[in-house]
Amino acid sequence: MKQNKQTKLIHCGRQEIKTSGPINPPVMRASTIVFDSIKSWRDVRDRRATERVLSYGARGTETAFALEALVTELEGGHRAQLFPTGLAAIAVTIMGYARSGGHVLFADSVYEPVRKIASAFLEPNNIAYSFFKTDGSDFEQKIQQNTQLIFVESPGSLLYEMLDLPEICRIAHERNIPVGVDNTWGSAWLYNPLELGADVSVIAATKYLCGHSDVMMGIMVANEKAWEKIGALPEALGQASSPDDAALVLRGMRTLGQRIAAHGKSALAIAQWLETRPEVEKVWFPELPNHPRHDLWKRDCKGSNGLLTIEFKQEFTTKQSEQFIDALELFGIGASWGGFESLALPANVVGARTASNWREGHGPFVRLHIGLEATDDLIADITQAFSALNQ
Repeated sequence: MKQNKQTKLIHCGRQEIKTSGPINPPVMRASTIVFDSIKSWRDVRDRRATERVLSYGARGTETAFALEALVTELEGGHRAQLFPTGLAAIAVTIMGYARSGGHVLFADSVYEPVRKIASAFLEPNNIAYSFFKTDGSDFEQKIQQNTQLIFVESPGSLLYEMLDLPEICRIAHERNIPVGVDNTWGSAWLYNPLELGADVSVIAATKYLCGHSDVMMGIMVANEKAWEKIGALPEALGQASSPDDAALVLRGMRTLGQRIAAHGKSALAIAQWLETRPEVEKVWFPELPNHPRHDLWKRDCKGSNGLLTIEFKQEFTTKQSEQFIDALELFGIGASWGGFESLALPANVVGARTASNWREGHGPFVRLHIGLEATDDLIADITQAFSALNQ
């Protein structure tokens, strides 16, 4: 029976109940796995290259397998692998393809720490890299004969620029270049890169999949061809995640659809209200009709989440925008997002973009994550914080 995605979210990643058993997969903690015979041991070792079977704790337990199965199903992939952080999942994906003498092409809108991977790992290992503009206008001309991987984030980090991912994949695959995507914004729910042609999708489960700001985890989902290329690397590099963390993410994911819908509904209302404020030059939120390539959001996305970024008018200074953040009472000041709470931070667009010049013609940026508080209360809090801009 063909199932709705919401139904899959509830029923996938659970054990088969024959007579009785718990709804949630139990937390299985283990390092050593024992066998009843050498024959059984050898059989599992033979199968573990292509199956998720209990063989050693670092390879995962039933708790991790359940989470991997659920995210694989939602993303439409072949296999998944858990990592201790989202950045670790990105790094291993890049390392799986990049070789000395090669080149990696990034979208300029990637998560800013990815630039550290480029400078700290690619550059010392004789691997060139470059960035293409967030509107994709110079994408094809930035591809080189030795390009080994294209890695993007769509919607982009900080400003949520939409890329034409199917077109990027078409151009890349004509040249036999794989495409990896940071899908943390979409989190296997709002956006599905593999369905749009990508080879690898990476999600920071720290954020919406967990949903409660108490887990660090990344997940890499690959199609079959990509898994054959990079699937053995996580184990070789000792990448593993705690079964307790896997259980927390599994629990959080059962309400993923309802939570993201609530975040997105409130964020849209606040974004529309912010557009009426005299202090605001622009609100960056992909569901707004004036957002860059809103048409791609309508075509490829299934909704919005709680992220939006305020661009203040140029008359305001960075100091004033930080006074605005300090004046907020319901918004915490902290990194990450995707939990139940509202957050605010300065958005360093200048430091996170190099393919285009963002130093001139823009006011300061502030990123908000709209949490699950009452929308009217958040609007009232932002209203009172605007007064701090003029102090």
